[in-house]
Amino acid sequence: MDTRASLEGKKAVVLFDGVCNLCNGAVDFIISRDKKDYFLFASLQSEHAKGIIAPHFSHTTVPDSILLWENNVLYTKSLAALRIAKSLPGAWPILYYIGILFPRVIRDAVYDFIARNRYRWFGKSATCRLPTEAERSKFL
Repeated sequence: MDTRASLEGKKAVVLFDGVCNLCNGAVDFIISRDKKDYFLFASLQSEHAKGIIAPHFSHTTVPDSILLWENNVLYTKSLAALRIAKSLPGAWPILYYIGILFPRVIRDAVYDFIARNRYRWFGKSATCRLPTEAERSKFL
């Protein structure tokens, strides 16, 4: 299945490091707030993620934290996180409007610092996250 073509304009896909505890916590956070079922999820280790990422990165430069595939555009680093917040209900979009005021180079530097240290601070699982039965329809 061509994930990119089948999802165009319908849903956004959050691509995440399946063994990262921080990333898995972010996925849980998004799922619990995504009442409109706008987001789907795929671990970066999955074939679906590889199909989305391949046209944008060589196999040696693939980012290893959260990415967002939305409206046929792949967002990375701080912009991916901010766009996810923008699509959540309640006050979360405020984070987007505040965060976007900062230059991307600064936002991404903070993002990269956290990403570099995420295993040390939050830990790492031996295997990729498996969705619960209730979450299964949200995962590619």
